[in-house]
Amino acid sequence: MNLPDRWRAWRPPAGWIRILSVDAHVGGEPLRVIMHGFPDLEGNAVLQRRREAIERHDALRRAVMWEPRGHADMYGCVVMPPVTPVADASVLFMHNEGFSTMCGHGVIGVVTVLIETGVFQADEPETVIGLDTPAGFVEATARVEGGRVRSVEFVNVPSFVLDLDAEVEVPGLGRVRYDLAFGGAFYAYVRAADVGLSLVPEEVGRIVGAGRAVKRAVAGARPVRHPLDPDLGFLYGTIFVGPARGPGAGSRNVCVFADGEVDRSPTGTGVSGRLALHHARGEVDVGETIVVESLVGSRFTGSVAARTTVGPYPAVVPKVGGDAHIIGRNEILIDPEDPFRAGFLIR
Repeated sequence: MNLPDRWRAWRPPAGWIRILSVDAHVGGEPLRVIMHGFPDLEGNAVLQRRREAIERHDALRRAVMWEPRGHADMYGCVVMPPVTPVADASVLFMHNEGFSTMCGHGVIGVVTVLIETGVFQADEPETVIGLDTPAGFVEATARVEGGRVRSVEFVNVPSFVLDLDAEVEVPGLGRVRYDLAFGGAFYAYVRAADVGLSLVPEEVGRIVGAGRAVKRAVAGARPVRHPLDPDLGFLYGTIFVGPARGPGAGSRNVCVFADGEVDRSPTGTGVSGRLALHHARGEVDVGETIVVESLVGSRFTGSVAARTTVGPYPAVVPKVGGDAHIIGRNEILIDPEDPFRAGFLIR
């Protein structure tokens, strides 16, 4: 249909909020990269900016993440100036419940977006970008061919194990064994077979219910504290681990995080925590690589780059890699007279 050119000249009325984003997916997981329109956040650390966003701009997060502009499993981030001399930019991640402390798929996606849209020059064969995140500095290396980002591998914040083979009573599931590890956020890791789950899309309703139940039970049964920063000390989600369904992968991750969101990717912070767990059990050494697939079959690689410590805990420096694809440019408009301007969720 040939539309009149008048629509091209249309501008939203004064007083409307206008947010510009580039939308991408990382292994099937959405990432709405907000490039313009989110209020400037103050602070000389991203965790300080995160606190300001929680206190002053949470309504805007809901508006761009929730329906009708988003959905219950939407994920996004805001690109900001760096806070450390070694970084090129900083990033604050958001989801249906609040603002994340770190996001691996988000790093892969935002680096792809920043290079492919020309914010940073695409140097071949590799472009290195440093990002300040709430959990700390991460360095990402993009493999670039023909001006396109083919894959991104990043060195994550140190990851460590808080507990191995712990048990908790979960309503509806009984006594559940879990591991607790940090990969930029804390997750309870549970073997899917132990709770009768098959990690396939058709089972997503049961996976969400079990993930929420485990998260509530673990968070209610014990403290989850980060040894260096209390803002990082909370249980973000549950990761169910099961056998891979495609050739070349060693296992499958399905992460239920925030308010029952299901990650379509293998979860970069979750893979980082898995590397810490495998290393603690003597299953993965420095330099060794694992391949983890997601609920939809997409894959991340993970390897242990080095050993280190976080407070009193032995830790590893993880490397995680994957690929992303831009799927659209978005001008999000919020009409102050819209009765649903603040967003809502229906599951």
